[in-house]
Amino acid sequence: MVYSMTGYGQSTREIGGYKITIEAKSVNHRYCEAVLRLPREWTCYEDRLRRIVQQKVSRGRIDVFMNKERNGEVKSVVELNRQTLEAYLQASAKVQSEYGVAGDLSVTDLLSLPDLFTVRELTSWSEEELAASLESGLLEAMDGLCRMRAMEGSHLNRDLAERLSRLELLHSELTEWAPVVVTDYRAKLNQRIEQLLDASFPMDEHKLALEVALFAERSNIDEELTRLKSHFEQFRRLLESNEAIGRKLDFLVQEMNRETNTIGSKANHLEITNRVVEMKAELEKIREQAANIE
Repeated sequence: MVYSMTGYGQSTREIGGYKITIEAKSVNHRYCEAVLRLPREWTCYEDRLRRIVQQKVSRGRIDVFMNKERNGEVKSVVELNRQTLEAYLQASAKVQSEYGVAGDLSVTDLLSLPDLFTVRELTSWSEEELAASLESGLLEAMDGLCRMRAMEGSHLNRDLAERLSRLELLHSELTEWAPVVVTDYRAKLNQRIEQLLDASFPMDEHKLALEVALFAERSNIDEELTRLKSHFEQFRRLLESNEAIGRKLDFLVQEMNRETNTIGSKANHLEITNRVVEMKAELEKIREQAANIE
């Protein structure tokens, strides 16, 4: 089955008065890259969550966003940073003694000082409960993302199969025209020689046959056509497989382009040139589509 590298999935979880939203987005990438954006206090779960992403997909850049928001009453506790308070008091006493500044720090002043108090929310869940909730939510989001990738992949599969059929049709036409190239060349060469000699000198059939034989050797495209047919068969088998095929398809398209270019340079014939141009246009479209496949 063909999978696209583009997809999106989302899930929500509720735990301890919070609503957790998880989003997973994926785009094209040469390798598998997972980027997680979590609240700072959840970074300890990052490795576990990244492994879930990597188990679900084998190629693409996957961005995971996890956010939390209150949807109920959450108790908080304010903690005093005693060391910070002592440092402020010592600094205040030093200013008074050294610079003669009068006045004492009031509670109002202390409340306005940075880093003196820490507000900590009292959570009602254990670390393992939170981890399980995040993991199940990520799995749900990744399943949604994979479904979208599979849906788009099925469209890509149909498009590639149609283009491959078009290439096979052009290949069969090239196979029919290949023998005609030498015959047409011999007829044109014979006609030109007759016009130049104007019946004044006898034609050297041996030299004519030698020239035609050399041309036939230079313009022979049987090997390229055979290799192209093999590439087409491999391409179709890949479309029917269940593995990640994006890189293999990309390699096959490069090989098909190489054989097509060789045919165009060897076969000096208008009909073959026209079909080579059509094949190159189809191969370019296939290359663009294959770049979206996992």
